[in-house]
Amino acid sequence: MKLKSIFYIILLTLMCGDVCRLSASKAPTTPKILFTSTRDGNREVYMMNPDGSEQVNLTQHPATDLEAAWSPTGEQILFVSDRDGIRDLYLMDADGTNVQRVFKQKTDVWRTAPTWSPDSKQFAYQNVDGNFIKGGLYLGAFGKEDAEFIGKYNTPEWSPNGSEIVCSQHHPQGARLTFINIHTREMEQPLPDEALPFQFKSSWSATGDRLAFTGNKHPIPAILDRDLHNAWHDKQTIYMVNRDGTGLRQLVDEAGRHAGYPVLSPDGSQVLYTKANGPLQLFKVDVNSGIRTQLTRTVGDFDADWFDPASAFPVSPQPDLLTTTWGEIKKKQ
Repeated sequence: MKLKSIFYIILLTLMCGDVCRLSASKAPTTPKILFTSTRDGNREVYMMNPDGSEQVNLTQHPATDLEAAWSPTGEQILFVSDRDGIRDLYLMDADGTNVQRVFKQKTDVWRTAPTWSPDSKQFAYQNVDGNFIKGGLYLGAFGKEDAEFIGKYNTPEWSPNGSEIVCSQHHPQGARLTFINIHTREMEQPLPDEALPFQFKSSWSATGDRLAFTGNKHPIPAILDRDLHNAWHDKQTIYMVNRDGTGLRQLVDEAGRHAGYPVLSPDGSQVLYTKANGPLQLFKVDVNSGIRTQLTRTVGDFDADWFDPASAFPVSPQPDLLTTTWGEIKKKQ
């Protein structure tokens, strides 16, 4: 009888596999920000409090580790690493343990810019291909090797209600924010490029009604002059807009070096962003007052993501809620 019990325990462990390990992961109990830092001589994933305190190295690996993204419940982190020779997607627990590859099969192009679906079962990412053959937006599912190619888009962010992904589509004069419906694959570009020729790297509000994004209202210089293009790049900054393309406003002025890669706080009151203040550093700006606060002061910090357990929704979105109804539920949470 004792041997039979041991056999069932071993069998259950084998059947459980990764699922059991993942379920043991615990989310932070207080708000936390993930970011990338070069302070250790290479790029590592760090975690800190929203005021910049308690900065902790999670990856502690000689490889390049970056672009970390919280799972919707905060129990796991999806990130990019080249620890197996080429940049690919990896998972780890919220404390930096239990690191594992997302895809078992290696690829000959970079997988970057991961973003979670609200139910934590899928993810979107960008392939970076020097020959522009395999590059673009892909959809994947955890536990599956195949990924679906969506189109020549980049910097994806999954909407809170799960119904669409916002990304950026390049054109000869710049780039435009593009919304892709997950179910129909229909495409929408509500913000005209006349207002902002260059639009990319967005962050949704928790209710999906607003976005912060990187933009540049100045046309790209036609002349291939490095100084002209550097001056143009330094005018890149942070904007906010309603989902329908209305209410466009600039959050950060163009003074100094370029700002980009915004992340809305879970309560929507602040925007975290990266600015070249000498080396890249992390700042946050109050959406209402415009007050800016510098959070990091090392040789280089960037690539942030924000998690707040008070705003985490523990129930997966249902098909009949993949509308603004999900946003209304989030508001009442």
